[in-house]
Amino acid sequence: MALREQFTEQLKTAMRAGDAPRVSTLRMILAKLKDVDIAARPKGIEHVSDDEILAMLRGMAKSRRESVELYRQGNRPELAAKEEAEIALIETFLPKQMDEAELAAAVAAAITETGAGSIKDMGKVMGALKAKHGAALDMARVGPVVKAKLGG
Repeated sequence: MALREQFTEQLKTAMRAGDAPRVSTLRMILAKLKDVDIAARPKGIEHVSDDEILAMLRGMAKSRRESVELYRQGNRPELAAKEEAEIALIETFLPKQMDEAELAAAVAAAITETGAGSIKDMGKVMGALKAKHGAALDMARVGPVVKAKLGG
């Protein structure tokens, strides 16, 4: 089942169960998805692909992590907890991320595969990783690892 349908089905289920926080988060996801779809229309795309939806979800989770940090600094634990609950729900739609060992192995394989020898080859390595592992990689986590392995 495509992500788009999963959002709708889970929203219906949450509404039937009277789970207000979950309903709120799912509605927020669907509203953001509608915005992304509308932004893609000038390119002739009616509905964005699941890969673009995953990127959108990662962005939503990232902004909420930043908000959690700010709420903690501002001594607002109730708002931080609300954001963390939203992150937890958003992450249920994301594929399982690689752990540190898997990430290091994937980076090493991509460096070997591309024949990268210096930091100048970082773009080639990142491209190979994205093509091969796509959704299972958070590119923000991969960048520093690739840079360190290439001696940057």
